[in-house]
Amino acid sequence: MYRDGRPNRLARLLNRLSAVQFSTGFLAPTGWVTLEVTGRVSGRPVVFPLVVADYEDERYLVSMLGENANWVANVRAANGEAMLRHGRARPVRLVDVPVAERAPILRRYLDVAPGARAHLPVDRTEPVGQFERIAANYPVFRISAQTEH
Repeated sequence: MYRDGRPNRLARLLNRLSAVQFSTGFLAPTGWVTLEVTGRVSGRPVVFPLVVADYEDERYLVSMLGENANWVANVRAANGEAMLRHGRARPVRLVDVPVAERAPILRRYLDVAPGARAHLPVDRTEPVGQFERIAANYPVFRISAQTEH
């Protein structure tokens, strides 16, 4: 459904349905959220369903499709300013996590996001060292409260 890191028609349809479910919180676990970020080309809100990984008292978003995921480029173009929804909307700032710190977060992400397991070339039961090999290919963003400018 994600040939060359891009969703096909079925994946886009399922993402839309998941986005509605995740944003309302209806029958969705707490960590299932909808990310809303301004499109870097269109200037319109782009909505995408994601799973939050919790690790050492912090919360993170991971791109299971790697660096070329559209939402990653949009978040970076928006300087990390975004909205997360799960029942209600919360403005957040998404901060790029350095590659050297990503491995344990990626491992935790595979624990909480079963749908992502097919997209990362490491089994979730592997030691953290195996995740270090792929960390540069999978962006991770720490979720923090949005601050006033």
